[in-house]
Amino acid sequence: MNKSRNNRIISRNRPGIVLLVTVVLLVVLATLGYILSSRVAAQRHRNQYIIDYSKARYGCDSAVRYAIATLEDIDPQLVSRPNEPDFSDLFALDDIGYYGLLAQWNLGPQFTASGADKAPSDMADLDDVDKLGPGGSGKAGFDSFDAMSIRGPYGAPWPFVTEPAEFEIGSATVRIEIEDENAKYPLGWVLLDDIKIKREVDAGFVTFCEMARLDAGQIEALREQLAEVGKIKPFKQEFKPIRTTVKTPVTPTTSSKSRTSRTPRSRSLTKTISASQQVSEQTGHFAKIFHSSLIDTEALARPTIVAESRKESPLKYIGMWGSRMVNINTAPRHVLEAAFVFGGNQVEIAEAIIQLRRENVFGTIDELKDELFRFSDSIDKCAQYITTTSRFFTVRITAVSGAARASSIIAITKDGDTVERIAAING
Repeated sequence: MNKSRNNRIISRNRPGIVLLVTVVLLVVLATLGYILSSRVAAQRHRNQYIIDYSKARYGCDSAVRYAIATLEDIDPQLVSRPNEPDFSDLFALDDIGYYGLLAQWNLGPQFTASGADKAPSDMADLDDVDKLGPGGSGKAGFDSFDAMSIRGPYGAPWPFVTEPAEFEIGSATVRIEIEDENAKYPLGWVLLDDIKIKREVDAGFVTFCEMARLDAGQIEALREQLAEVGKIKPFKQEFKPIRTTVKTPVTPTTSSKSRTSRTPRSRSLTKTISASQQVSEQTGHFAKIFHSSLIDTEALARPTIVAESRKESPLKYIGMWGSRMVNINTAPRHVLEAAFVFGGNQVEIAEAIIQLRRENVFGTIDELKDELFRFSDSIDKCAQYITTTSRFFTVRITAVSGAARASSIIAITKDGDTVERIAAING
C-alpha cells in the first residue's frame, strides 16, 4: 500500500522534476553559449586589433620616411610678432590668465592663427576678466577670442616648428608634429661635472623647476634620478677633435714571409674623431638613457594646468634628447632664465630678449650683445649654452586605425639641407 502511494507521489511530481532538469539544462547551455560567443567575440576583437595595428604601424612607418625626406626641404623661419603677446609665460597661465592676456592686447576675431593685421588699440577692461572663457559674455566674452591662438616663434603654437599636419595613409589617420628641441631646457645640463659651474648648474636647475611648478619633493626626486644617470655616463658641453693612433697588423707578401715570420709587423694609423661626431654619439646615448626607466617621465608629464585652450606640464619644456644649447629666439622665459644663470643677470636679460624678439629676431649672439651691451660680460659667460638658430628637432608621428594606435618619435639634427637621424622611439 505504501509502495503504491509512493508511486502516485512520484507520478504527480514527475512533471516538476522534468521541468527542473530542463531549466538546469537550459541554464547550462545558455552559459556555455555565452562563454563560447564571448570567446569568439574576443578572438575577433583581437584579430581585428592586430589588423588595425598593422595598418596603423604601416601608416606610421610610411609617415616617418615621408617626414625625414621632407625635412631636407623645410627651412624653419622665425616670424615677427610685434603686435602680439609673447608665448613665454603661457606655462604659468590658467584659463582666466590666458584670456586676460588676450584682453590686455585687445585681440578680437580679426586675429587668427595665421597672423594679425591690426595693432592693439585701447586696453580691454580688466574688470571683465571673470567673463572670459567658455560661457563668458560681454565685450570680453569667449566669442571674441575663439579664433585667437597665441603664436609661437615660427607661427605655429609653441614648440611646433610648423602647424601639425594630418592626412590619410590607407585606412590610418596620420598626424605629424615637429618640435624645436633647442627651445627646451637641456636636461643634460644637470649632469655637467665641473666644479667651476656647479653653483650655476644647481641654480639654473632649481630656477627652471620652480617656475615649471615642480614642488620640492619632485625636484629632489628628479635630482636623485639624474644622479643615477650620471653614474652611467658623464655629460659634456664642450668637445674638441680627438686624435687617436691605431695599430693595424700588416699581412706580409709571399716573398717576404720567410724574412718576417719571426717578427710580426704592424702599421700605425692616425684617426681623428671630430667634435660633431662626439656630439652626435653623446646625443644618441642620452636620448636612450633619458627615455629609460631611470627617469620618471610620468611624474614630469602630470598636468600642472588643464585649461580650455591648452594643457601644461613640466615635461613639455624639458629637452629629453641630449640637446646642449638653448635658442634665445624660441625659448620661453623659465628656459631663458635657466640658461643665463651661467652668466648672471638672468631675469633682466630674459625680459629684454622677450620684448625685443617680438619684432626682430636675433641673428647672432653678437647682435644680442649689441642690444644689451650692459650685460655683454654676462652674455659672454653663457656663449656655449645659447644659440640663435635651432638645429635640433624631434618629429612626433601618430597613426590611428580603428581602435589601434602606433607612434614614433625621432630626434634629428638639421644643418642646412643635411638631416641626421639621432635616435628613435616607437610606441
